Amino acid sequence: MLIGELSRQTGVSERLLRYYERTELIHAERRANGYREYDDQTVETVRRVRALLTAGLPTRIIRQVLPCTQDAGTLRPCPGVLTSLRDQLDILDQRAAELETARHLLRQTIAATEDTENTAGQAPMPGARTLWPH
Repeated sequence: MLIGELSRQTGVSERLLRYYERTELIHAERRANGYREYDDQTVETVRRVRALLTAGLPTRIIRQVLPCTQDAGTLRPCPGVLTSLRDQLDILDQRAAELETARHLLRQTIAATEDTENTAGQAPMPGARTLWPH
């Protein structure tokens, strides 16, 4: 199938499909006229790539994981894959913790601003905290 048909079947833009090919996530044969020709299995491969991207994996890890994927959305044991997945999970956990800290600070800022708005014109309460130093 040509790239336009692959795009229609997967909902992935032709530009993104070309990127997947450049990063060796999918493969296309070339016709004599230079057009890309994909086999039917590429549809499923693109769907797996999308699912792995949604799971937070970067393309470098997806390239490592793809050969280990099975039909049921599981992985068969492949050298180094579990280590890469665990490392990526650690990165995501750290990012989640950083986001939680940011959310907490934003909530504090909103609350402090609302308090200021509600007490406009009144002197600050003794011992009132500020979120940042003067």
